[in-house]
Amino acid sequence: YIKEAVKQSLKRLQTDYIDLYQLHGGTIDDPIDETIEAFEELVEEGVIRYYGISSIRPNVIKEYAKKSNIVSVMMQYSLLDRRPEEWFSLLEEQSISVVARGPLTKGLLTEKPLSQASAAIQKNGYLQYSFEELQQIIPSLKKVAYDLSLTELSIQYILKHSAVSSVVFGASSVDQLKENIAAANARSLSDQEVKALTYYTKPSVYETHRFK
Repeated sequence: YIKEAVKQSLKRLQTDYIDLYQLHGGTIDDPIDETIEAFEELVEEGVIRYYGISSIRPNVIKEYAKKSNIVSVMMQYSLLDRRPEEWFSLLEEQSISVVARGPLTKGLLTEKPLSQASAAIQKNGYLQYSFEELQQIIPSLKKVAYDLSLTELSIQYILKHSAVSSVVFGASSVDQLKENIAAANARSLSDQEVKALTYYTKPSVYETHRFK
């Protein structure tokens, strides 16, 4: 299926090869060895140059890091979702880069007022944060670097980590796109500022999909 999907992608993209092809999702019960074999064959054929995975499951990440030649792992990562940090050392040791998605946490880490958050977030909060906690934490984050917007602060926090190679963000308008690009080009954070940001936010790990 993977090999056929790649061929269809080449047709739609009107190109002879894909620079980076990533497997989305997957569990430890999937035929990982066969999947890796398919990717390796595609590399040998010159159809793809490199391959990676998009996963937040620790057992899946560890298996691919151990058995394959992946160059990237895409993970949801932000100041309000620091779970990927647990794996940065392992991935760096294997020369595997992190592609961070969701850096602005559904708009919570932007200049948009928290009062405009979705009804679901206002009711249930976000991950391990209640809405009341968000109301306390987000203003504290803004105070860490007065010369940076919250968007700039949030993206620069992610880019500060050497394991992260790139940040993937969504934008619903040209203005948002320009704002995010500017944030990626803002000044880097100091070690003291990073320490302050980690003080205000919660370190956490993935509780499920772990080897026992």
